[in-house]
Amino acid sequence: MGAQNGKDLLVKVDMTGGGQFETIAGLRATRVSFNSESVDVTSLESQGGWRELLSGAGVKSASISGSGVFRDEGTDERARQLFFDGETPEFQVVIPDFGIVEGAFQVTSLEYAGSHNGEATYELSLASAGALVFTAI
Repeated sequence: MGAQNGKDLLVKVDMTGGGQFETIAGLRATRVSFNSESVDVTSLESQGGWRELLSGAGVKSASISGSGVFRDEGTDERARQLFFDGETPEFQVVIPDFGIVEGAFQVTSLEYAGSHNGEATYELSLASAGALVFTAI
């Protein structure tokens, strides 16, 4: 796999709850992070005193963050309403030449900024709210 265009990493939100996904417009920078907590089961009997981890245990989570400029009234309004309503709709994250991650996420942070001689910007953070599905492309 060669180098990829950062602009091809897309975050999409289900606009209606019926599987109608639209790219959240105006994002300039996006980050996706997958995490898994470890469960330490090390004991006095652990070989050589090395740490042992319990396979398949622990909490898995994912987070998405992005920042950009206002470009589309529909997706801007949807993100804002999701934050205020605390809903956890389906999102898709398209990772170029890798795959699509889909599942429920909650908008955990929504920030707006602007300066008098620049564009209005926003930052968005999402946290996974259930099992995620990965589909290779």
